[in-house]
Amino acid sequence: MEDCATAEVTISAAGMRIVRLLVGRPPTSVANLIRITGVTRTAVTEQLNDLVSAGFVERQTERLPGRGRPRHVYSTTNHALLLLFASNQQQVAPAVWRAIAEVGGDDLVGRVLSRVSRAMAEQYRQRIRGTTARRRLNEMLKLLREEGNVVEVEEDEQGRLLLHRRSCPFFGMFDEKTKAVCCIDQEMISQVVGAAVHRTACRHDGAACCTFELASRNGK
Repeated sequence: MEDCATAEVTISAAGMRIVRLLVGRPPTSVANLIRITGVTRTAVTEQLNDLVSAGFVERQTERLPGRGRPRHVYSTTNHALLLLFASNQQQVAPAVWRAIAEVGGDDLVGRVLSRVSRAMAEQYRQRIRGTTARRRLNEMLKLLREEGNVVEVEEDEQGRLLLHRRSCPFFGMFDEKTKAVCCIDQEMISQVVGAAVHRTACRHDGAACCTFELASRNGK
């Protein structure tokens, strides 16, 4: 079985087995996992520690009746659900965009894109205080990184300010026909920084990552 990877974490086959055993069940103890898997306490504990650090499993303390010592029990997080059903997301989201296009055509698609972009941009705008496009972009960069995005800002030899989205949180929602989610990303960035933004490269067209150019220059 191949390892399963997220943007910054790789989960081994043994780790995925633990996730599958925990998901959708009440919190489980190490002793119970040892009994189910038939492996050593050390092996189970190491996998659980890695999964807790990665955010796929959470640890809670359970107090037993009487004078027994408290024990740790483990359960999966919502991140684990996303990990297990990533392939389903890649099917459902594009199907939704195609359905919107079939029901209302390009006009409805455009209105939905605009509403989604504004809603997402507002979440960032509330936490940004910069007075120039450059400062707002740098603040947005920090927020994106805190969310786990791999992003960079570069000023090239021509003085163009470029945002490289090396990771894509919308990848599973991409639809080849509408490319709707790419429009959401571009418009969201534009609204947050308060300046026109142009996509100069796209991973879906063969580029290593999506790159956006900020139209304003010299920090304005």
